[in-house]
Amino acid sequence: MDVLQLDVSGRPQAWISTREAAVLYACDSVAWTLGEACRVMRGGIQRSTGLQSRIEVHPIIAVRGVVPSRAWRTVPTLSNPKLFVRDRNVCAYCGGRFAFEDLTREHIVPVSRGGQDTWMNCITACKACNGHKGSRMPEEAHMTLLYLPYVPSLHEDMILRGRRILADQMEFLLASVPRTSRLHG
Repeated sequence: MDVLQLDVSGRPQAWISTREAAVLYACDSVAWTLGEACRVMRGGIQRSTGLQSRIEVHPIIAVRGVVPSRAWRTVPTLSNPKLFVRDRNVCAYCGGRFAFEDLTREHIVPVSRGGQDTWMNCITACKACNGHKGSRMPEEAHMTLLYLPYVPSLHEDMILRGRRILADQMEFLLASVPRTSRLHG
């Protein structure tokens, strides 16, 4: 299980391990938390009190101070797993839902014709439709897009990264995802 790390304003920063989160708790760097404690980490016995140290890790933590962000880019990085999740494993041409291994990254404007490898030029296609379209434009292949590509927001990108997301984390992230996003449906 990973912990969703935010800055103090609530902006997602990164997915971190429970160990990394425990270090932030131990350094008193956690400003606030959301969700029920999901992991309890136990340490050594304190000599003076005889008590064992204990840290309750929450699924969402906000960190004090300036946190260098790995996540806060203007455009999220494009990868096949994130693209397929964005498009809900649905081929943009035939509308079929396919397993990961039966999908391809389809360039609407083919790379051979100057198309870029960007969120706005890439959609999910099954292997059969991708092969049929080839290096033609959709209209040249008499194929119609069933949905349009879009650039995911930061909150969507955090969901698309394919982690096992707890209900508290998903609720927090979806609250900031536009209603028009395919991740809602």
